[in-house]
Amino acid sequence: MKEMSEILGSHRLLAGMSSAELDFLVGCARLVSFTPGQLLLREGDAADTLYLVRRGHVAVDVHEPGRGSMVIETVGSGGVVGWSWIIAPYRWTFDARAIDAVGAVAIDAACLRAKLVADPRFGVAVLTRVSSELLSRLQSTRLRLLDLYGAP
Repeated sequence: MKEMSEILGSHRLLAGMSSAELDFLVGCARLVSFTPGQLLLREGDAADTLYLVRRGHVAVDVHEPGRGSMVIETVGSGGVVGWSWIIAPYRWTFDARAIDAVGAVAIDAACLRAKLVADPRFGVAVLTRVSSELLSRLQSTRLRLLDLYGAP
């Protein structure tokens, strides 16, 4: 089996990071798996994990009063689930559920935040990558909204 640093480095979010940076992150990471229908995170709960999806698909959904859950995003292999760990009060704002069998790397958020502070250069490297991923996700959402609500 691959070492955790190799697994981290093979994920799109962390690809290209130095081996020293990946080794620094290893202590925060563990492999996890989810069965179809299993929740990765629940709206309102403590945002304590960043998930790097390695295989399978995750549905991110919101609850709409009177209408139930609505899927707003599907994240597949190479994607990232869980952004609320970045900003206090560290609470999930969505649910995320495995659509099929999911394998991921779970990064402990408290551990990650401590490492970001302990090594500012590492912190900038990680937060730059996370910000880029967030921007990409926002741009995708914008395009979906244009498709949904744009002029005919």
